[in-house]
Amino acid sequence: MRKLSVSAAALSCRRYLSDLLGRSSGNKKPVKSQMAEPERKHSPASELSTPAPPADWETTQTKEDAKHPTDAAVDRPVSRVGPSLYLKGELSSNEDLYLDGIVEGRVQLNDQKLTIATTAKAAADIFAGEVVVCGALKGNVHAKKRIEIKKEGSVTGDLTTPQILIEDGAYFKGTIKIELSVDQETNKNVSPKTESEPDAPLTGRKIA
Repeated sequence: MRKLSVSAAALSCRRYLSDLLGRSSGNKKPVKSQMAEPERKHSPASELSTPAPPADWETTQTKEDAKHPTDAAVDRPVSRVGPSLYLKGELSSNEDLYLDGIVEGRVQLNDQKLTIATTAKAAADIFAGEVVVCGALKGNVHAKKRIEIKKEGSVTGDLTTPQILIEDGAYFKGTIKIELSVDQETNKNVSPKTESEPDAPLTGRKIA
């Protein structure tokens, strides 16, 4: 009787252990295989793509340049005497003058430029920095820089200037006096460098 009871107890223990093992194996979750992530390549900063500028950037830039032109694009102010104007007397200006009408008397422009258009007529003495004649002029002209008579131009009078240009076909009657320009006059007045005089002898001087 004791042997049977022992064997019965051992059998019940085996069943209990097998039940425990079955439950534990049933509760296990399947393990997912994790794949290795690919290595991330770090590209240098120079290879990074820069964003493209907006489409209206060039238009805005062009407008800004138009608002602030360079010095080369800025022209000097020019006064204009229209073809319907007739002036008699003395005309003076601190700006360049474009003459397209009729003037009688005297024109004083200092260092500015006077342009006599093709349809203009002037009977005046002119004092300017530069004179360009395309029309008819009767009078004496004194220009500090140059006088230019175009092929359509006609000049009757005495001219005084450092430089003159008369195109083929132009009409001129008078005298021409070539004078030195301001720069040439300045260089002429500069005295040449003299050699230094030798020191006086030491006779009569006390030397310590």
